[in-house]
Amino acid sequence: MIEKPFFRPRRLRTTAAMRALVRETRVHPRQLILPAFIRDGIKEANPIASMPGQFQHTEASLRKLARRCVDAGIGGIDLFGVPLDADKDARGSVAWADDGVLNRGLAAVRDEVGDDLVVVADTCLDEFTSHGHCGVLTDDGRVDNDATLELYAQMAVAQARAGAHVVSPSGMMDGQIRVIRHALDDAGFEEVAILAYSAKYASAYFGPFRDAVGSGLQGDRKTYQQDPANRREGMRETLLDLAEGADMVMVKPAASYLDVVADVAAKSQVPVAAYQVSGEYAMVEAAASNGWLDRDRVIAESITGIVRAGADIVLTYWALDPALHAFMQN
Repeated sequence: MIEKPFFRPRRLRTTAAMRALVRETRVHPRQLILPAFIRDGIKEANPIASMPGQFQHTEASLRKLARRCVDAGIGGIDLFGVPLDADKDARGSVAWADDGVLNRGLAAVRDEVGDDLVVVADTCLDEFTSHGHCGVLTDDGRVDNDATLELYAQMAVAQARAGAHVVSPSGMMDGQIRVIRHALDDAGFEEVAILAYSAKYASAYFGPFRDAVGSGLQGDRKTYQQDPANRREGMRETLLDLAEGADMVMVKPAASYLDVVADVAAKSQVPVAAYQVSGEYAMVEAAASNGWLDRDRVIAESITGIVRAGADIVLTYWALDPALHAFMQN
């Protein structure tokens, strides 16, 4: 006779109510930040072809989107600017202009929702430079780390002045957190937080994002974004950002770097974010449109996996998706 098993883990999987009761990892709307784009020179929201369901917004449509975020109870919105090509230059100077597209967008969102939503600003020059790099270039075409830091400082202060609760330097310049923290404090913005893109990899998953911001990138970013093969380096970058005063740290992308998310979460004494990037979004939407997978379940599973790995905050283009919110309520 076959001896019956004494330990039966399946007892805790018998019903939906039981599974919900013992669930180890839970995702809450307040953990989610929606990345969003504001584009200069358009009269209505413009669909992004490579990111179905996402748009380049006008100030008016961005206000409505921010209000939807508040009504949905999510944690925040992260704004990226798409300037006119004519406004781009080698230094990205429209990035710190008070009337620049991103700063106008920040002011519009803050005016619309006040403190009901955390307003995050992308603090990087790639959308604003004519060459598409995240900093100024030397005569021989290299990104000049130290010369770029001064521009990040100007940009962060302008974003704080426009109403950002959080600035998020994503350019992976050495020393950027320290310089920005000093600049914000000196300008009287001691309460503005810094979300550091601490472990940002030179990833092929960024492709649709570059479409969304009209990137004019010449070459690649491998000399300043991290090599996807390097795990320990992600932790080193994070520790440096923490030492320089980062209030939150982030790993980007999320799905292919969950080991790095787990490493950072194990060591960090501040909240850890992970960015579910445009390529992750686009792949699921494309596969779902062909009937190759269950879209709603994959969305829920993917975000659960990011939180399970240790992320406190998830930046995701699905932050307002009804299927995700239905999952989080169960």
